[in-house]
Amino acid sequence: MKKKLKVGFWEFIAGIVLKNRITILLIILAITIFLGLQWKNIRFSFTEANLLPDNHIVNTEYNEFLKKFGEEGNLIVVAVKDKTFFTPKAFGAWNKLMADFKNQKEIDLVVSVSDLKKLQKNEQKETFELVPFVDQTRINNTNYLTSVKTDLFKNMPFYEGLLFNKKSKTIRSAIYLDKKIVNTAHRKDFILNYFIPKIEAYEKETGIDLRVSGMPYIRTLNAKSIVDEISLFIGASLFITSLIFFFFFRSHRATLISLVIVIIGVMWTFGFLGLFNYEITVLTAVVPSLVIVIGIPNCIFLTNKYQQEFLAHGNKARALQRVITKVGTATLMTNLTTAAGFATFIITKSELLKEFGIVASVSIMALFFLCLIIIPIYYSYQPIPKAKHLEHLNRNYTRVLMTWIEKMVRQNKTHVYIVALFLFVISLYGAFQIKTSGSLIEDMPQKTGFFKDILFFEKEFDGIMPLEITIDTKRKKGVMKLSTLKKMDELQNTIEEIPELSKPISILNLVKYSKQAYYNGNPAFYALPTAQEQSFILSYAKNATKNTQKNIMKSYVDSTGQTARITTFMRDIDTGNMGKIENKLQAKINKVFPADRYKVTMTGKALVFEKGTKYLLDNLVSSLLFAIFLIALLMAFMFRSFIMVVVAIIPNLLPLIITAGLMGYFGIPLKPSTILVFSIAFGLSVDDTIHFLAQYRQELVKNNWKIKRSVFATLKEAGVSMFYTSVVLFAGFSVFLLSDFGGTVALGGLVAITLVFGMLSNLILLPSLVLTLNKKLANKQEFIEPKIDVLDHGVNDNEDSDK
Repeated sequence: MKKKLKVGFWEFIAGIVLKNRITILLIILAITIFLGLQWKNIRFSFTEANLLPDNHIVNTEYNEFLKKFGEEGNLIVVAVKDKTFFTPKAFGAWNKLMADFKNQKEIDLVVSVSDLKKLQKNEQKETFELVPFVDQTRINNTNYLTSVKTDLFKNMPFYEGLLFNKKSKTIRSAIYLDKKIVNTAHRKDFILNYFIPKIEAYEKETGIDLRVSGMPYIRTLNAKSIVDEISLFIGASLFITSLIFFFFFRSHRATLISLVIVIIGVMWTFGFLGLFNYEITVLTAVVPSLVIVIGIPNCIFLTNKYQQEFLAHGNKARALQRVITKVGTATLMTNLTTAAGFATFIITKSELLKEFGIVASVSIMALFFLCLIIIPIYYSYQPIPKAKHLEHLNRNYTRVLMTWIEKMVRQNKTHVYIVALFLFVISLYGAFQIKTSGSLIEDMPQKTGFFKDILFFEKEFDGIMPLEITIDTKRKKGVMKLSTLKKMDELQNTIEEIPELSKPISILNLVKYSKQAYYNGNPAFYALPTAQEQSFILSYAKNATKNTQKNIMKSYVDSTGQTARITTFMRDIDTGNMGKIENKLQAKINKVFPADRYKVTMTGKALVFEKGTKYLLDNLVSSLLFAIFLIALLMAFMFRSFIMVVVAIIPNLLPLIITAGLMGYFGIPLKPSTILVFSIAFGLSVDDTIHFLAQYRQELVKNNWKIKRSVFATLKEAGVSMFYTSVVLFAGFSVFLLSDFGGTVALGGLVAITLVFGMLSNLILLPSLVLTLNKKLANKQEFIEPKIDVLDHGVNDNEDSDK
């Protein structure tokens, strides 16, 4: 009499999948079409990453600044450092270039040597007038241009640091974009299709190399680089992972279906981005490649299980069913832990990381269902595997590797623990050497021309990253009081003493220039008016500001005259130095501006980014601990055993410590990109642990709860798949080393290294720990039945299901 078998959850799922193949494939097609239609909502980020929560005090102050003074990042600078600049050909072409820019509706203001204005006293009207610095009728005269050059460097201190470097004789123009287009797609189109071609045309005409920078320009080319790399990563990931897959399995059919699955997964990922209305940022741009890298290991486990089952009993239908029933839960749990590693970013309160975490975790779980459903359906329509397709299961190099690992675990457990402890100690020491970096440009593509131009401007003009200081006098027209201006002068002198900061710009500069103009342009009088001079000089300056509709000072005092703005630009510096600069400035502010009479705020994009990095670093430990807790909870729910949780966590924490140590020893700083490494790598590394322990529990039942025999049987059964998937993950993340973005390179390289250590830890340290710590499992009664059953109770391994 045939024994009636209990039908479990996964047997039920297997029955649905294999009995409704066409219907399920049509549903997948419909979902793919639906998500494909969401691509129209995909858009690219037009600003830098904001790593802080929206309600953070730093963000609040920055938004208040933008409301009062408008977008700060609307300045593009074009510089030239060439002895032939003040010649009729070069200067004439420059003059025409700046005139063309000025006539564009996208440009609000152009301040250039070619049409420079200088203040001139009009005694009759008791005001200052802006008159042309260059006589346009004489620009074809070489001698005249030489005198212009001399006059500029000698008599125009107001423009020093803004339009020229007196020491190196570098000239630059300040081009202010319309603030309405700065954070829109229109900015990208304007810069790529009009601005850059104009620059290139000038260079071709004159043979002079122009340097271009500024936040709108950097943002545009940085975003373009991100878009260009998406296709590079997807193509490279597909190529390298499929190549390794084919090398392992030597099957075109198996490789083809794996490629189809991950391509559908990539399409779904883009669909999720559109569906959730998320922007493509430097982080979300790597998710499609992550889907490929993580999807191929799923395909490896499922394909490997199908071939192992078929090799064991030669029954195709039974093998297909067991692909789902025997590894369904284990694969689900591995994908859940991987998704959990990404999902931990959701609790950071940073919109950038939250969106990355949501898209990545949702895409990974969607990919799991695609793999689990499509692979059995596909093989159900294919002929049975040929002998050559099964050869890899007993290939020589895998047999040698597994034999060596078995020997290490069987004979050298003590040595394994000593090596692990040694690596832990030296890595922990290295981890304490890690530095932090809040650099806004460090992760930008360093091989590009625009990055080299950033370094040029750092050298010539002390940077292009804006740092803003607002001074609220708490009374209307309080800015133009001489007492306020003197306090601002003290603060600006402190700014000029800091080598990482550029010469500051504020209404104070105009007031000093007013005094110079009052004394007929004598540069010796470029200074604040004295108490005796203030009544008549400041009245001239006020009239000049009132009568001039467009000048470079128009954005440095608000409409009520109550709040002033000081702008300085900073070099690319790390978080520690930024903190020192901030403390020095704050100390001066506290000393000069009494809190009861003034409200002084430091803000600006550079400061916001630095604070964002510090915020992420402060939350790194809590985020990682949450990931460990979440994954431990899943393990406990799966195995119902505290010992199992301990055994699972230890081999996966060691690779993280080793990676942190390597970062410390090799000077790789903690920054937004490298912060991601630990949670991602932990979620991926745990996958091998789950596969091992799930298989181990099956072997315990088969081997009458004999621990040693079960451990080595598990190594033979699951070890090859663990090795294969680790190689694929290592190669897949190594693809990110092709990136021009330093952060992406660091992310890919560090995750790849961590996964290598994770593989070795799970293949050597994990079974050693199981043998040492799992003595209790020798007693069947003490092995608590798991909440989620990873065993196949519906079909006995030793008998045919259809007998």
